Amino acid sequence: MGTLKLVSIWEKYSIIYWNGLNMTLQIAAVSVITSIIVGIILGVLRMSKNSVIKGIIKLYISFIRGTPMLIQIYIIYYSLSFNMTQFQASVVAMTVNASAYIAETVRGGIESIDKGQMEACRSLGMTYWQGLMEIVIPQAIKSILPSLCNQFVILIKNTSMMSVIGMHELMYNANTVRSNTYLAFEPLIIAAVMYFVICTLLEKGVNYLERRLRYSA
Repeated sequence: MGTLKLVSIWEKYSIIYWNGLNMTLQIAAVSVITSIIVGIILGVLRMSKNSVIKGIIKLYISFIRGTPMLIQIYIIYYSLSFNMTQFQASVVAMTVNASAYIAETVRGGIESIDKGQMEACRSLGMTYWQGLMEIVIPQAIKSILPSLCNQFVILIKNTSMMSVIGMHELMYNANTVRSNTYLAFEPLIIAAVMYFVICTLLEKGVNYLERRLRYSA
């Protein structure tokens, strides 16, 4: 009986689910690009020799990592909703949250590079920032690339929280189907399966990338 309900819901509301998934992927795709860019900048600044800059970035990262994402979404949305669309506010919220985690990943990747690399750069007449941007960071990116790809999987799942600000992503649309059908369970099962399939495919892609990087190392 439950299977028949799932099939019936899918036949009637599949377009709503597909539209929600499309919006989910759009938010995640834009957010992963912006969060990687911001995260790399924050990660580099986190290693700054300027104690003030380093302290501010460290405080920012600690605050974001130490507070619930839901609170961050509400703060960003209600403070920026007059100037931004729901999509833009969603991207900003996702970027603010994910960039803090990426920054720590980037910092760890940079610190894993042999310090002799930077010493060699300086001996060739390169400045600290030239050596960092042209030699150290490209090597660090290769080692942390799988982690950055995993962030895309996390972002896709985190988009479900954007339903609280009325963003018509997959979770929001699943709740719409629940309201239309008066069914609490079945519409969520369909959404869960869609999340699972997308995230599983991405995880397989990340695993393939890890193997390629390991063989090319």
